[in-house]
Amino acid sequence: MQGKILLTLFLLSSSLLSLATSRRSRSSTNIDWWCNQTPHPNPCKYYLRQNQQHRYILKHKAKFREVLVHLALQRSLIMQTQARNFRLNSMTMKQKSVLDVCLELYDNTVFHLNRTLVGIKVRKRCSSFDAQTWLSTALTNIQTCRTEALEFSVPDFIVPAPSSNVTEIISNSLAVNYGFTKEEASHYTQDNEVDGFPNWITRNERKLLHSSSIKPNLVVAKDGSGQFKTVQGAINAAARRRSKSRFVIRVKRGVYRENIEVDKSNDNIMLIGDGMRYTIITSARSVQNGFTTYSSATAGIDGLHFIARDITFKNTAGPTKGQAVALRSASDLSVFYHCSIEGYQDTLMVHAQRQFYKGCYIYGTVDFIFGNAAVVFQNCVILVRRPLNGQANMITAQGRGDPFQNTGISIHNSQIRAAPDLKPVVNKFRTFLGRPWQQYSRVVVMKSYIDRLVEPTGWSPWGDSNFAEKTLYFGEYRNLGPGSSTRNRVRWSGYHVITTSTQAHPYTVATLLAGQTWLPSTGIPFTLGL
Repeated sequence: MQGKILLTLFLLSSSLLSLATSRRSRSSTNIDWWCNQTPHPNPCKYYLRQNQQHRYILKHKAKFREVLVHLALQRSLIMQTQARNFRLNSMTMKQKSVLDVCLELYDNTVFHLNRTLVGIKVRKRCSSFDAQTWLSTALTNIQTCRTEALEFSVPDFIVPAPSSNVTEIISNSLAVNYGFTKEEASHYTQDNEVDGFPNWITRNERKLLHSSSIKPNLVVAKDGSGQFKTVQGAINAAARRRSKSRFVIRVKRGVYRENIEVDKSNDNIMLIGDGMRYTIITSARSVQNGFTTYSSATAGIDGLHFIARDITFKNTAGPTKGQAVALRSASDLSVFYHCSIEGYQDTLMVHAQRQFYKGCYIYGTVDFIFGNAAVVFQNCVILVRRPLNGQANMITAQGRGDPFQNTGISIHNSQIRAAPDLKPVVNKFRTFLGRPWQQYSRVVVMKSYIDRLVEPTGWSPWGDSNFAEKTLYFGEYRNLGPGSSTRNRVRWSGYHVITTSTQAHPYTVATLLAGQTWLPSTGIPFTLGL
């Protein structure tokens, strides 16, 4: 009898062991199949097998996307913790500068991965296009940390080992989510609008943003006639408000010598000046003075739905100080209207997310419009300044490092001209529309006036290499002016003379920014298509 019981228990335990092994095998095979659909299957397989809660059959692509974003968030938190624990008592000023920037960027990465996960899983309040934007931003943040570390020659100091795994997992998330963006492409129509505005904008806010005479919540004035004498003081006060509805700060005429920051949690800020000639926010930080490119910005904007009107952002460090940013923006769904952005090298850092510039003036020399946002410049005047002797002017340096990032620079219905200081010596310096900063750089110039200062070849290689010439996308469509001829342009396979409106459409406000879903709420005029 005892022998029969033992035999029964042995057979039962063998059966259970066989079933568990079979389940693990099926689960492993299932993970392998899904991960093999991604650009980086090895880290996908490794971390999903390590994560006990994901030992089940993945039946749907949507669930796989959710698992990947969750995994990216987990790894990012580990990366963030390691960076925080890296602070040393004997740090140099350069090391501290890089650490401070990287901690901010890692914090932003966690923020955007978390909002993506919540958006696709719990609230379902974000589109796949939103998710692609926020995943692109998370990836850009990590790349920016690496770039800043390399710039100060401290790459092994602060960029922790998990960062490479995080970038690959985010890249996988981008690739999987890309399929959803194609399926939802038809969702970006006027159907979600009321009277030309998205239906989530209240009637009162529509009136406020459409009005030419907006009543401010706070006034900044150097002469003491407002509630604050500094712009940052008003921004800090706005951050303490309970409601995150549109908050208008009027900045009266004057030169405000300060650096301003709008934090990622300080949404819906609107700065209105008295005109770009009269309201000026200026500073002189630069890489030569010990700041990283990122932290050199006179104005750093991260809060969502930021709007600036009739203001100048200026960096006066000058051409000898290297990288010196006047405006850095990673504000999603942001607008700059009738603004002047003035500097020399690296003037405007369009760092990440969706941005729209209308009727703006941008001054600079080397790589002076750079970053990895999805950005459209419409009816803007791009003014190229005199660089240092021996330098060439590069108008753009776009930072798309992953083929699935929905980013790029589009210059539409604008003008590219020599600034007053370059005009007398324009023949002594070479000027190019751009050069490839990252592997998948993407820049398109459409229906714009290009003056004779631009070289016949149009575009410059990165140094003496052929880096990214096959993987970039540089395009020109129906431009005019003496510098617009494409006859002698570069012969790279990644360069395109765009000949049809269908080919140009992906770089319009409608497609690159999904602009009809949010721009009407700003009250700023815009052209949706070509």
